[in-house]
Amino acid sequence: MLGRDELITVEKALEIVLEHAPFKRPAEVDLPIENAYGTVLSRDVISPEDLPPFSRSTVDGFAVNSADTFGATESLPSYINITGEIAMGEKAGYPLKKGEGVKIATGGMLPDGADAVVMFEHTQHIDEKMIEVVKPVSPGENVIHAGEDAKKDERILESGHRLRPQDIGALAGLGITRIWTYEKPVVSIISTGDEIVPADEPVKPGQVRDINSYTLAGLISDAGGIPLKRGIYRDRYDVIRDIVKKSLKDSEMVLITGGSSVGTKDMTSKVINDMGKPGVLFHGVSLKPGKPMIGGIADGIPVFGLPGHPAAVNVCFEIFIRPVLKIQSGVNEYEMKRKKRTVQARIARNISSSPGREEHIGVTLEERNGEIWAVPLLGKSGLITTLTKADGTCVIPLRKLGVQEGEFVDVSLF
Repeated sequence: MLGRDELITVEKALEIVLEHAPFKRPAEVDLPIENAYGTVLSRDVISPEDLPPFSRSTVDGFAVNSADTFGATESLPSYINITGEIAMGEKAGYPLKKGEGVKIATGGMLPDGADAVVMFEHTQHIDEKMIEVVKPVSPGENVIHAGEDAKKDERILESGHRLRPQDIGALAGLGITRIWTYEKPVVSIISTGDEIVPADEPVKPGQVRDINSYTLAGLISDAGGIPLKRGIYRDRYDVIRDIVKKSLKDSEMVLITGGSSVGTKDMTSKVINDMGKPGVLFHGVSLKPGKPMIGGIADGIPVFGLPGHPAAVNVCFEIFIRPVLKIQSGVNEYEMKRKKRTVQARIARNISSSPGREEHIGVTLEERNGEIWAVPLLGKSGLITTLTKADGTCVIPLRKLGVQEGEFVDVSLF
């Protein structure tokens, strides 16, 4: 353990935690695809068939043999005999001969002998049985060929991939209605503090409502976990120890809010150390907000002690907890390395920063004369509504003393 008098960098703290991976991982489960949104595949998905199973048109027009249109112009068109129309969901009952074509709608199945589709806009009717083609098409133009989307036995999705709505749609298109995924990891949220009261209760002087458990529940759900709010507990060692011990039995991660700063009621570190090996890995990070952050492992289960104020909770979650949750969810290495959505913007005012501390600042984004500007939302650390106005956060690096107005910064979007 690195002590409070020996603050470590964000990178070092995260490295120490990740060195203890793999962590406890949820079980594998066979799910219907409609229940699999946001879960992580535990097995590769292999295509059982070609997709599409037939060549089809991507436009409304006429299915033709492209060679019959070569050289066509408005002044010297190609003439095509129209032999019928292909209804949606049906197969053409006969092949095309030279100089023939059939009317076809978007998604319609190409008949044998056709290798392209001429758009309606590039044709003129002579009569009901013949058209002029005024613009040639090349082989394969306006056509999706059989198997072009996916080949039979091709790997469509790799294990460790988090399923998105478009992935579920692709599975449905292949006729795959059940898949193997990891269950979402359960994360226990324990709120501590004699001054904390439930959100639905009136506050007395010196009390504050529980904010962090609601914030964390949303962040956990967004990260692919299942939040389990355990409740609010008094700043007593035996009380916090008992609920943490209980949480470790049915959770893949435990988060304790409050009780991480210096003081007589600072018991989070002791509780973590008493729960299992290796215990506390770091306590105190060169980060603003979030300096009192605690990270530990109890017999393979990550346990984090988060600072009390909401801005620090958001920052610490994104830096330390989300990466660990990805590992526990079964996310593969490629997904782990995907960067968050970021934009580059000019900072709208001078910002000074404490030396030796990585500082995260909430910002709103504005467009000024065609450029994006980041307007800092500066306020005291305990303010609650500051982040509700923010579009994201920008980072002032550890060894930088600040940024000047107009300087470019990277903004991580919420």
